[in-house]
Amino acid sequence: MFLENIKMSLQNVVNNKMRSFLTALGIIIGVASIISLITIMQIATNSITTQFNDLGAGKLVVSAPGTPLKKGLTDRDLQTISQIQGVTAVSPTLSLQATAVRGNIVEENITLEGKSNIYFDQNADIVALGRPLTKIDGENKALVCVINTDLQQLLFSNDDPIGKQLQIKDITYTVVGVLDPTVAGDVMNMVSQQRGTNNSDGKAIIPYQTAMVVAGIRGITSLEVIIDDPDNSTQISNNLEVALKQAFNDKDNSYSIINMDSLIETMNTMLSMMTSLLVGIASIALLVGGIGIMNMMLVSVTERTQEIGLRKALGAKPIQIQTQFIIESIFLSLLGGILGLILGLLISFVASRAMDLDFIVSASAIILGLGFSAGVGIVFGWMPARNASRLNPIDALRSN
Repeated sequence: MFLENIKMSLQNVVNNKMRSFLTALGIIIGVASIISLITIMQIATNSITTQFNDLGAGKLVVSAPGTPLKKGLTDRDLQTISQIQGVTAVSPTLSLQATAVRGNIVEENITLEGKSNIYFDQNADIVALGRPLTKIDGENKALVCVINTDLQQLLFSNDDPIGKQLQIKDITYTVVGVLDPTVAGDVMNMVSQQRGTNNSDGKAIIPYQTAMVVAGIRGITSLEVIIDDPDNSTQISNNLEVALKQAFNDKDNSYSIINMDSLIETMNTMLSMMTSLLVGIASIALLVGGIGIMNMMLVSVTERTQEIGLRKALGAKPIQIQTQFIIESIFLSLLGGILGLILGLLISFVASRAMDLDFIVSASAIILGLGFSAGVGIVFGWMPARNASRLNPIDALRSN
């Protein structure tokens, strides 16, 4: 009997193609909205999280302008920080503007950065040509530099710059490496860009010890603290704060610590809340679609009153009548769910291509969309099915 109910329900949906499609349209729109929104948000979240992980996962970013009596951190302070439990390395950064000269070519307002070998150890693929800066370069305050491809094109055209020389702040440097333009920069560069530094696209990196001499400064104001376990970032950050307080005699506003892992966690929480909000809004379309299904099923019960009365007169039980109409309602919902699934994935694919992001099929979005559509069929099909099952067979047979 159950199989007969399925057959009759499916036949009724097929026999009223246009009405069935219009009834399911609300479900199609709702499911498509849910799947596309969740999928697009997940694609964007994965991309943003990946970029943040590349920039600063497992790092604490320290800005230490210091006090009027002590500008920045000394080598002794850096040594103290590196000895904190859980800290694997310390990567100082200096950044200033300069003019680069090679022969008759002058490029103003390039970015001159001072970094240690730790930076290149943490970004193993960042050098595309030549070699990175080494520990020996720093210890010897070597006059060597690694440049980006923009500065290479500005000063060397398409020539191989390795081993050739250029002048920055009237000091001659030998180019030992060229940065890979496809590898993202570090978080310190991102912070510098957010501060609105006005410079050209050219960049040269020299040992930070050399940069301190060139700039005439004695303290480091920016550094990245590499930690061994991101799960312990909060404790390590607390210990780092103690060391910084001691370095600046507990002076306020002498330093700040950015915990990148905490930022990533906060960002993921915010994106999750935004996704839930968007899904809630999209679910309104499902609610409207469910009301449409209930309305259509109520009309169907009215149209098929004599059929219901005849079936009950022939011995059909109320539960069997009710099951048939619920199945018919579920069919309509699943029809809308499947079409909405296809439409939602298509929208997500087009959006991911437009944003130049990798398309990812979200299993949770598919389960949620189809689950919602089936649930809507059951909930909104129950009342019409209940009304059909309660019809008096004699009254039903007498109706015209």
